Parts: sequence; structure tokens; C-alpha cells
Amino acid sequence: MSESLLNEMRTVNHKQAAALVLANPNVRYMLRGEPGVGKSMIAAAIAQATGYALSMVDVPNLDLGDVAMPVIDHENKVTRYYPNARFGLTTGEAVVICLDEFTKGADPVKNMLHPMLEVFRPRLGDLDIPDGSIIFMTGNMDTDGVGDGLAQHTRQRVVELIMRKPNATEWLQWAAANGIHPVVMAWVDRYPQALASYLDGANNEFIFHPANPQDNVVSPRTLEISSRIVWQMEHFDGESLVASLTGAAGAPFAESISSFIRFQESLPSVSSITTSPDTAMIPDDAGARAVLTFGLLQHVEKDNLSNILKYLRRMEEEFQVIFCVALARHATKRQIAFTNGDFALWAADNEDLL
Repeated sequence: MSESLLNEMRTVNHKQAAALVLANPNVRYMLRGEPGVGKSMIAAAIAQATGYALSMVDVPNLDLGDVAMPVIDHENKVTRYYPNARFGLTTGEAVVICLDEFTKGADPVKNMLHPMLEVFRPRLGDLDIPDGSIIFMTGNMDTDGVGDGLAQHTRQRVVELIMRKPNATEWLQWAAANGIHPVVMAWVDRYPQALASYLDGANNEFIFHPANPQDNVVSPRTLEISSRIVWQMEHFDGESLVASLTGAAGAPFAESISSFIRFQESLPSVSSITTSPDTAMIPDDAGARAVLTFGLLQHVEKDNLSNILKYLRRMEEEFQVIFCVALARHATKRQIAFTNGDFALWAADNEDLL
């Protein structure tokens, strides 16, 4: 893909993609994007929003017999196609079906799935798709070089959406509300280029780039996996930790985040901050202060927020902004912030940041 075409691409973020799919159940959307940007995660959000059962179908793992099988109707002396139960069509109720990695499926399998893409009377085998069902597909970009392709007769039946990778600010907002380890969040805050995209012309040691194949790279998916590893780091030694993080998101990431992991040992306890905010120790290193700031988000309660804010005022404004902006956007803790007088004072002075 040329640089000029890259500049002309129209992309959507996760929220926009989900809204389009939800609003148009009779349109078959194909969500495409580079590896690990979270295309498949939209399926769970759509199922939750609709209350429908979710069927995740791994298309590259399907053979023809995994889609539908011919059975003999002796009474009418014909054969019929019965779909596999994994598609969730047995109840007759509307369902959310994600045809994951459709672009990597075998051509005969794709052809077998094609009737699901029709505007009029979509079906699978000899079963009609229940009214109101939402069916969409995912796949990587052709330029990713990971074996994706979409035939022209398929393109005529779907609406392709290019999903962009979230930037560091967007990802941190999601991470704060989804249990990502403070070390991983602090690292992303310090290295936002790790969530840059080659589709925007970026190329660095952390990211996926088809021209520079790596064993593994940093992406929203691998960051989430790395967080799971870091949460359990007390159960294994440092060498094992680095080896695991290398396997999760690549050697440059593992080597870089190691220093942030070591900061954990020099941080003051949360109890010292919430009980003695005027005297609790402040880490010397900026990276350690970042880890501490993101870590405090998880410990915010109605009765300790004022003292946490008092402690953070002893640090540079940068860390106050990181904490307060993340807290204001936190799905479950922002209500604590919005009913706190000290937070209201800070917000009034920094209204343009919220």
C-alpha cells in the first residue's frame, strides 16, 4: 500500500465500529485492521448491548463439514444441510455471530458461509438466520502479509471498515477500567510510540511492521497478556518474568519494562499515602512515580481520595493530570471523584483537560 493511499484511508475506532454494527443489523460489516488491535473484542460488547447469545466462529479452523452437513430427508426423498451447533441457530432467536479471521478461511468454507451475507433471506445451510441477528466478520489488512484475502464477489456483499489501533491515551483510558497492571500502564504512558501504527507511516522497535518481521510485538492484545503475567510476578523469578514478557510482546518491550518492574520495590505503601499524605515518601525516579500514580487509581475509595490528592500535589503537575484525568474517565470510580470536593477544586482549575 502506497504512502498516498495510507493518507487517504478512512478509519474508525472501536466505539465507532461497534456503533455501526449495532445500528445496522441487516448490513454485513467486515472489520479489518493490523494484528492485535481488538477487532474480535467488539463481539462481546455487541452481545452485551443486545442481550443476544454470542457465537464466535474461528473461520480458518473450519472445514466444510464444520459448517453444515447433508442429511437425508427420507419422507420427502431429498437431502438437507444442517448447520453446525457452533453458529447458535438452534433456538430460532436472534444471535450475534462473529466470523473471526474470515479473510484467512479456505475458499470452499468462505463460499459455504456466503448465504449468511445476503441481504434477502440470509441463511446457513437450510436454516434461515433469525430476524434481528447481527453477523459481522474480522480480518487483517492485505498489507499485513499474514495470509488475508477477500474475493471481489465477497466485497460486493459486505461493508469494509478499517479499524485503527488505539493510541496510548485511548488505550490507557480502557486499561484503567479493565484491571491492567499499573506497571504496564506506566510503561505505555512513557513509551506512547509503542502503540503507533505502520499504517500511519510509523516504524519502531516495538510495533508490528510487515517490512520488519518480529517474533512478537507490542499491541493492545499483547499488552493485556503481559499485564496478566506481571500481576503474578511474585510467583516466579526475574529471569522467568523477562522470558515470559519477551514471549508475549517481544524482547525490546521486555527489556524496557524491566526497569518499571524494579520500581515496584521502591514504592511507598498505599496505607502510608492515605494515612500520612504530607509525609509519605515520594520516589526519586520519574518512572517510579508513574508506576505509583497508575497504581493509586485502583485504591481510590470515597474516604481516601482527598488524602491521595493531597499526596499527589507534592509531585509534579504531570502526575496529577495523569491521575485525575484517568479517574474522571474511569467507568466505576469516576462517581467517587465527581462527589469529592477536593477533586472538584482540581477539576475547576484544569477544566480543559477533562
